[in-house]
Amino acid sequence: MTPSRAVVVGSGGREHALALALARSVDEVLVTPGNPGIEGSVPVPATELDADLFVIGPEVPLTDGLADRLRAQGKRVFGPGADGARLEASKRWMKEVLDAAGVPTARHRSFTADRVDDAVRFLGELGDLYVVKTDGLAAGKGVLVTTDRSEAVHDVRAKLSGASFGEAGTTVVIEEGMSGPELSVFAVCDSRRAVVLRSPARDHKRLGDGDSGPNTGGMGAYSPVPQVDDDLLEDVAGAAIEPTLAELARRGIDYRGVLYAGLMLTPDGPKVLEYNVRFGDPEAQVVLPRLTTDLADLLAGAADGCVRDDVRYTTDALVVVVCASEGYPTAPRTGDPVSGIDEAGAVDGAIVLCAGVAAGDDGGLVTAGGRVVDIVGRGTTLAQARARAYAAVERVAWPGMHHRTDIAAAAAAYEGAGQ
Repeated sequence: MTPSRAVVVGSGGREHALALALARSVDEVLVTPGNPGIEGSVPVPATELDADLFVIGPEVPLTDGLADRLRAQGKRVFGPGADGARLEASKRWMKEVLDAAGVPTARHRSFTADRVDDAVRFLGELGDLYVVKTDGLAAGKGVLVTTDRSEAVHDVRAKLSGASFGEAGTTVVIEEGMSGPELSVFAVCDSRRAVVLRSPARDHKRLGDGDSGPNTGGMGAYSPVPQVDDDLLEDVAGAAIEPTLAELARRGIDYRGVLYAGLMLTPDGPKVLEYNVRFGDPEAQVVLPRLTTDLADLLAGAADGCVRDDVRYTTDALVVVVCASEGYPTAPRTGDPVSGIDEAGAVDGAIVLCAGVAAGDDGGLVTAGGRVVDIVGRGTTLAQARARAYAAVERVAWPGMHHRTDIAAAAAAYEGAGQ
């Protein structure tokens, strides 16, 4: 039965997208803590709210065991418990699960703070592309990818000393770099089965145009992805998602939630870069609107242990452009007044999702985080969707606002060339 009241936990653009998608069939959607730009936001802890369905957006409350506490209250929850959330909370443990499940991934080893010299020696055994990851949560910013071995060595030493990411970084996973385009694939899991959503996405992690600058939580994304078909998604399901869910079950973990596979499409086939235990941000902003199936019913079924597999999708294309504060991702400036939200939302085919915003003294919105608003464009093609997104971006402004200008540009050109 479709829930009549749902609670979304979180405060960003992903949670705004979840709330809008759920509101298509749910009578009332609350978002906690939400933000002033999301209708239905309430400053009340989730454990003090009543609803037919709780959907937990970010990784931190999942790793902190919020889903466990809500289930202990008898609530219906979409989101893994703390045991399953270790897939994202510990990259070292995630790699152990992948190895045990036989899931294709990069050559890798893990090192703790007392093994700095061993870590540096391992770098010398790799090729000419190095990947250094913090073991713990780092808000999407704990990964270094470089061809400069000296930079990799410096990064390893800084992380293991605690200088870069504190305790989250005092264990690192070092991987051999892989080549190929990346892909984000989401599966809705009910502990026994995983239904892969046939709406894959590709995000843009680097801060600047042309994939320049530091890694961020994501500066934009698009869906669908040209060249990715149902056969490839079946391969991902059979080689990665299903074995992972089965391995979790063997470890006694009842995983009910999203399993998000970040993949590299290598010449040897898809390989898992990492798993996340929630909808990606900003990928959810382009994946969720493409579902024509009742999202509330889909997530409630997974929470109940009987996910439906007859998921349907629109053929529309979606592109999201993230507009960020000055100083993001290292030291974002806050408190700047945001203008043009209503004007951007009035652009044909555009949706404005509020992320890092707060209420200003005059009742308007001000910046309150690094990624401030997500501008989504919808169209019959990627080219039309990105044109609508960027038309809406031009209406929004605050001092120091910046965004990438090339989100989905290559994919739209490829699509337009009829390839």
